[in-house]
Amino acid sequence: MPDKISEATQDTSAKAGESKAEPRDDMVTTHHTLSLADRELAYTATTGRIVLRKEVLKDGAFDGHQPKAEVFLTSYTLDGADPASRPVTFAFNGGPGSSSIWLHMGLFGPRRVVSGDVDAPEPPPYRLADNTETLLAHSDLVFIDPVSTGYSRAVEGEKPKDYHGFTPDVEAVGEVIRLWTSRNERWLSPKFVAGESYGTVRAAALASHLQQRHGLYLNGLMLISSVLDLGTVMFHEGNDLPYSLYVPTYAAIAHYHGKHGDRPLDEVLAEAEEFASRDLPWALSRGNRLSEDERADIVARLARLTGLTESYVDRVDLRIEHVRFFTELLRDKGLTTGRMDGRFTTWEPDGGREHMSDDASISRIIGAYSATFNHYVRGELGYANDLPYEILSLDVNKEWSYSDFEGRPISVVGDLSSAMRANPHLKVHVAFGYYDGATPHYAAEHVIARLQIPENLRANIDTAYYPAGHMMYVHEESRIQQSRDLAEFVRASANR
Repeated sequence: MPDKISEATQDTSAKAGESKAEPRDDMVTTHHTLSLADRELAYTATTGRIVLRKEVLKDGAFDGHQPKAEVFLTSYTLDGADPASRPVTFAFNGGPGSSSIWLHMGLFGPRRVVSGDVDAPEPPPYRLADNTETLLAHSDLVFIDPVSTGYSRAVEGEKPKDYHGFTPDVEAVGEVIRLWTSRNERWLSPKFVAGESYGTVRAAALASHLQQRHGLYLNGLMLISSVLDLGTVMFHEGNDLPYSLYVPTYAAIAHYHGKHGDRPLDEVLAEAEEFASRDLPWALSRGNRLSEDERADIVARLARLTGLTESYVDRVDLRIEHVRFFTELLRDKGLTTGRMDGRFTTWEPDGGREHMSDDASISRIIGAYSATFNHYVRGELGYANDLPYEILSLDVNKEWSYSDFEGRPISVVGDLSSAMRANPHLKVHVAFGYYDGATPHYAAEHVIARLQIPENLRANIDTAYYPAGHMMYVHEESRIQQSRDLAEFVRASANR
């Protein structure tokens, strides 16, 4: 619980007949302590919504700053630290349509949800615990919920959909980062951006946007469950790339569920990656020019690696779509595997279904995150808001606009490449989960290898792999190791 609430404001509604008050920041500040093994952290938490504004021109003349959105954020700053040397990390998740709750409460923050794991899911009503591995020990933290996620909303008269797209999203989150940096006098602090999933698209684009728009250069990017080129993960006719790049993930999930006997995982992955880089892309490109013997060989090898039957692989023409795979792998047991984390399984009520009816790797943990955060934000951070906290908005996801990429691939490889070339001190950390069926590790490797940077900047990129899924911190051993890896990345990249 907080030691003290030093500032709090409550939302009030305008009375009938009165004009509605202009939106204003409603930040709440609380003070806390956290006991680590070697020291005690005294820190300040500030949470609430800040108002974003746009410059208005009328007949070509400046006509003031008009409110456009209220963005919810939570920041943690170490008491007594020197702002000039203290790093700060801006963090968010992806979706599109996800709040920042996952990184906040699962990995980075000073308090964390106890969600359980595959073999021991936590029962309701759930609980919080101190996060003694928190990144706050090494960096101040700012968690940002993009518009229409968390408590963030467009203001009255503004269209939420205007923020549900690549460029307006990057601009809005970039404006939050600029405002927080300026208001807290942190322009000379080492600065990091951390994104997960689609948040890695946002993070890579932000690295370039912040440099070009505000002259704000970062020390580091943390790309967790990375996807920088959506062409590597989007299955559609004419794009054979994902059918190859997913194979190592299929092999890893098949291995977890006993389809490879006692072979070591690294051995299975090495074979799958070699197959996915050479023979399978060649076979897919050949089409009906493959001989019967060549096709039979590819079918047999692909089936053995993925744990599927040869007849199934042959029927889908060597092209295994990912949700089909999660539905098919354990069909004989009446189970489907998770997409976000292939270690999870759930019973499938329709044994003939082509696509699974539930992703157990989300449904088994989202209740714990929802309950604990809704308690935490009011009971410990002292912030009250009657809006529903939108953890993961499917509506936002469905209407997300990629109009900026019309006629070309949806990719931020060029953004990250240009940011690294302009800022040769920018370090990049990429984290992979072997059982991640949403952003497969081999697809991310494929993209990172194609960054348009000089060879000497390759040393600025480091990678980490975990025997877990998309939110690798759900796996306790991976959470602890990942916390260490990120702490070391911040320490090594802060240039202080």
